[in-house]
Amino acid sequence: MPRRVEDVRVDDRPSLDSFVQRLGAGGGFSAKGVADGTDLLTRILADPEMTTFLSFPADIVATGTRGVLAQLVRDGYVDAVITTCGTLDHDLARVYRPYLHGEWNLDDADLHRRHLYRLGNLVIPEANYGTILERKMRPILQRLWKDGTRRLSTIDLCRAIGASIPPSAGRDSILRAAYDRNVPVVVPGITDGSVGSQVWLFWQDHRDLTFDLLADEQRLSDLVFEAKRSGAIMLGGGISKHHTIWWNQFRDGLDAALYLTTAVEWDGSLSGARTREAISWGKLKAKARHTTVEGDVTVLFPLMVGAALERLPR
Repeated sequence: MPRRVEDVRVDDRPSLDSFVQRLGAGGGFSAKGVADGTDLLTRILADPEMTTFLSFPADIVATGTRGVLAQLVRDGYVDAVITTCGTLDHDLARVYRPYLHGEWNLDDADLHRRHLYRLGNLVIPEANYGTILERKMRPILQRLWKDGTRRLSTIDLCRAIGASIPPSAGRDSILRAAYDRNVPVVVPGITDGSVGSQVWLFWQDHRDLTFDLLADEQRLSDLVFEAKRSGAIMLGGGISKHHTIWWNQFRDGLDAALYLTTAVEWDGSLSGARTREAISWGKLKAKARHTTVEGDVTVLFPLMVGAALERLPR
């Protein structure tokens, strides 16, 4: 017998967990997906024998969602992070310089003249992004070179950046949290961002320095094949999502997968592909627990994590 639709009450100021459960009872469109996704998220976070991959693109690291991602890493819920180069850019830059609120409809030509970058409805002063990254990356690369480093995996690079961030300033830094917890951060598209460009500039007069991307792949291989169970929390699509499910196909697929996206399915894109499509590729087990939640990650994921953590013992 199908459950009846319940009206959502908020007059008693419910906790995040109670609110999310009421969304599920309300049965309304994406609201039920949020509730189902939170149930799955809780199961993933609560499973100590599950190797958990967290994947996301860089844009959300420019927002306050960065703090939620860093918390999951710092609290030991994540075994590996797979992301894009811009994550390194935004995470490192925000340790030292603020990003600012803006609007979607600002005059972009005017912003360009004033040396201001627009990322959605955020504004980033040029000096708070490019300039600060130039100042911070050069010493990191110089230290690596002085220590004899000539082959550099992206895991090594992320670890070096995380180590350079003062603990007092890096409370919400994903890279500092990953360094402290010894969580590998893999960036398959490392040259597609400012940090990668800084390595390229350093390479101009240090030609023996090379990226060892296959060392990253070996670490992912070890994680996948040593996993008793494998789960993924995937925020947005692109190379981060694909690299996560790609490697898990070699162990006959993920055992659990939570995916949040705003992309549409009918254009055939990976970002739009729902988790069920991965079953046909062997990237997700046929009997795996999986849920796709449609909506903005910056709204839904903090809500879902907050609700899930309320259910878990501290």
